[in-house]
Amino acid sequence: MTTSLRPRPPETRPEHARPTLAHRLTGRRAAVAVLALALLLVGLVSTTLGSAEAPERGDAYPATAESAVVAEELETFPGSDQAPVLLVATKGGAQLTDQDTSALDAMAQRLGSPDDPSPARVSADGEAATLTLPVEVAGDSDAHVAMIDDLRADVADHAPDGVTVDVTGGPAFGADISSSFDGADFTLLAVTIGVVAVLLLLTYRSPVLWLVPLAVVGIADQVAGTVTAAVGEASGLPFDAGIVSVLVFGAGANYALLLISRYREELHEHADHRSALATAWRATLPAILASNATVVLALATLLLAVVPGTRGLGLASAVGLVIALLAIVLVLPAALALVGRRVFWPFIPRAGEPLSHDGIWGRISRAVVARPVACLGSGLALLALLASGLVGASIGLSQADSFRPESESADGLVTVGEHFPAGAAAPFSVTTDEGSVPATISALESVDGVTRVAPTGASADGRASLTVIGEPSPGTPESLDLASDLRAAAHDVTGADALVGGGSAELLDARTAAEDDLRTVVPLVLLVSVTVLVLLLRAVVGPLVLLALNAASALAAIGLGAWLDEHLLGHPALDVQVPLVAFLFLVALGIDYTIFLMHRARAEATEHGTREGVARAVARTGAVITSAGVVLAAVFAALGVLPLVVLGQLGLIVGLGVLLDTLLVRTVIVPAATALLGDRFWWPGRVASRS
Repeated sequence: MTTSLRPRPPETRPEHARPTLAHRLTGRRAAVAVLALALLLVGLVSTTLGSAEAPERGDAYPATAESAVVAEELETFPGSDQAPVLLVATKGGAQLTDQDTSALDAMAQRLGSPDDPSPARVSADGEAATLTLPVEVAGDSDAHVAMIDDLRADVADHAPDGVTVDVTGGPAFGADISSSFDGADFTLLAVTIGVVAVLLLLTYRSPVLWLVPLAVVGIADQVAGTVTAAVGEASGLPFDAGIVSVLVFGAGANYALLLISRYREELHEHADHRSALATAWRATLPAILASNATVVLALATLLLAVVPGTRGLGLASAVGLVIALLAIVLVLPAALALVGRRVFWPFIPRAGEPLSHDGIWGRISRAVVARPVACLGSGLALLALLASGLVGASIGLSQADSFRPESESADGLVTVGEHFPAGAAAPFSVTTDEGSVPATISALESVDGVTRVAPTGASADGRASLTVIGEPSPGTPESLDLASDLRAAAHDVTGADALVGGGSAELLDARTAAEDDLRTVVPLVLLVSVTVLVLLLRAVVGPLVLLALNAASALAAIGLGAWLDEHLLGHPALDVQVPLVAFLFLVALGIDYTIFLMHRARAEATEHGTREGVARAVARTGAVITSAGVVLAAVFAALGVLPLVVLGQLGLIVGLGVLLDTLLVRTVIVPAATALLGDRFWWPGRVASRS
């Protein structure tokens, strides 16, 4: 069956009729005014908020977590303005001589405090030695990086001949992470712009058209970066600017694709390009608004999370997406109105030319609605298979595995783990009542897996600190179990008020916080998504089915991503924040494409019935939704250029999930489920059925 669009008579409005917002945006003078006002606002935002700086990345656990309380307590101890750096010395597999260790001790005295030397500790195999060196804690990240760089230069100058000395430990790790981000934001922006530009060029097949939406989205991203930095500064909540930028570019490009695709359709029916644009704007606005509202409200649920960085990401991303929405629904139509239909050159749509929808998407949609049971069953089976990748997946990256670039601090920790008890690389910190130190030490030493407990200081308010070294490597499941056992033993010491912190304890708190946030946020995200669908489709059955399918798709994407990340990329685990953020993005962004499809399906169903309506909707939206999905997936994949493994994992999983939604869920599973339910899909609403 051939379907085509026949030209309708041009829209006419009585001269006395009040112009609609669509006509105001697309009118000749109004379009110029809108663009001038937009540029003025961009300048004002840049001038007034350009100096704002968002807080730096914070901890992955809340301030009320036990490890955070320990860290706060330790700040009251003498010498809290200093932090220990670990120097790890090796000799290429050969044993260190007495002369080597003496030279290391002399180096430590020159670099540290001659009055309080820290002698080298030689490993049992004699092939490695460690020294602890206190360094001043610099508040500014640039100053901190410079301090570690200077220390490494001094170590290289004074290291014994033939001995390699790596500088590692907490301060060195922080400096290496900061250094690894040098130029990373610019790289991400360049890659993102390049990806969007190439895909828009391929989609529109015009050497000119792609520049218009790209310019609008690019300016929106710059405004969003400035505004979100000010929001972060005012709220004190940290966030990752790279994720916000990716969301703005991805969502903005998706909205633009939807609007321009419908605009191209309408140009085949309208001789006046402004009337075509106004009609396209009115037709796509509900879907764009519903899509944006779904993601923004879903992100807003992150404000209920306990991890500050998660709350900050939700707030900043929501603000960024609202800015992207305003740019696309207000500024882009004005820009398109000025350039006219010639911007589609060389494939300029002409009024009166038939527009066929009998391409590949039309053939696929009719094949799916003809055999809905088989298509739905096979689609769900594939999702279940992909979701099985979650079975046995590990959650929680160690510090050494948390960022991709090779670093001296990561190499040093590996060396420590090879020659010393692995836990020596990141000992536990314990605070306790000063009068309960013997009892606390005794309780901690009784825990399986503990190799050494040593007192390290006392505060003026009667608290004491202890260092505990365990056998497990930091960040492993065994180290988290040891953290739990240490806390149980410490809490049992009567009157000690003993608390356990340190690297593995912090990871345990981060995992606990992430699990709490998952239980809190996920139901709210699902509630937001189904509410928007109910309001948009004016139905109950359909939205519940669509939500279940999108949630299943999200789980499948996370399972596939976890399997690929472990077996293909070689990462031992997913970061603790990845499952929550990935699920939120996948459900909210997956609902986006469902909204684009089903908004058109309802309109078609009122004319042709549900089965024919959903087939026509897939045929008409197939190209634009696929293009939007590929753009969004590619933009998220760009997160892989950043040094943090968590961002690469998030980009991988969300990118895969978007493609899964675009190519399988939206193309096969949703149309099959809709066709199977028929008009019951719209219950309690009704649509005319002419099929």
